[in-house]
Amino acid sequence: MKPEDLERLVSLEMPFGKYKGRVLADLPGHYLNWFAREGFPKGEIGRLLALMQEIDHNGLKPLLDPLRAKRRGTP
Repeated sequence: MKPEDLERLVSLEMPFGKYKGRVLADLPGHYLNWFAREGFPKGEIGRLLALMQEIDHNGLKPLLDPLRAKRRGTP
C-alpha cells in the first residue's frame, strides 16, 4: 500500500456494477466481501477494492474520515 492509495479510496468512483459511481470508500461491506470471496478485478481497481475490504473488515473506516474532510475542504 502507498499513502496515496488512501486518498484514492475517498476520491475514485466505482467504474462498474451495482454501485457504479459510488466512491470506493462508501461501498458497503457485503459488496466488498463478495469480491473477497469471488475474486477482485485485475489492476488498480482490484488492488484498491482489496484494500478497502481489508479496511472495512477490520473496522478501520474512521481512519478515512480526515481524508474525506480534507477533500470536502472542512477541517
